[in-house]
Amino acid sequence: MKVTTDGCLFGAWVTTEVRCQMSEVRIVLDIGTGTGLLSLMLAQKKSDLVIDAIEIDSAAAMQALENVNASPWKDRIRIINADVKTFSAVEKYDLIISNPPFYEREIKSGVEKKNLAHHSEGLTLEELISAIKRNLKPEGLFFLMLPYKRNAEVRRLFKDSRLHIVKLIFVRQSVNHDYFRMMIQGKINGHPDEETELDEISIWNEKQEYTVEFVDLLKDYYFYL
Repeated sequence: MKVTTDGCLFGAWVTTEVRCQMSEVRIVLDIGTGTGLLSLMLAQKKSDLVIDAIEIDSAAAMQALENVNASPWKDRIRIINADVKTFSAVEKYDLIISNPPFYEREIKSGVEKKNLAHHSEGLTLEELISAIKRNLKPEGLFFLMLPYKRNAEVRRLFKDSRLHIVKLIFVRQSVNHDYFRMMIQGKINGHPDEETELDEISIWNEKQEYTVEFVDLLKDYYFYL
């Protein structure tokens, strides 16, 4: 699958949050790593991390392995070709990150690999939440990027699963568009009265140029910013 702009934005935001808040994080799980993008971005910015990147599709896992082996961080990222629904780590993770399938219960394409990457027959949100709770340390954090249109559903699922949203960032393609993605920072053990920090970001401004906020996050990853 192609590397997307919103995927890059999510990876840069996660990396910034982790560097600012999680000085003690050491082991990370990347669920549905695809090309390995998120793991590579995180490894680039935090030199003491060990990352397990799990991917169910064997061809995608092979591509991620090739990308990791071509990077300076190949000794710190392990590609696991497996189904996270049946995966349980011996040691729980300090941090879990995922840019999971987007289009649950929607019309699929004719390309099976694209369906697996974009639809969640292979991994529903309920199953993703279960994998997070099974593999995350009690004091750990998780980061997800999901479609904005699933906002109400996600909040309900999190409440039912006793997960707390620490921070919620709504994402616009441009300042003239409605929200289309949301980036979530969450934890397992949150107080019921603990407030969620809300913010938003746009990728493009009214002149179809990258916004200042986008540039600040991505300048260390994009050659031309």
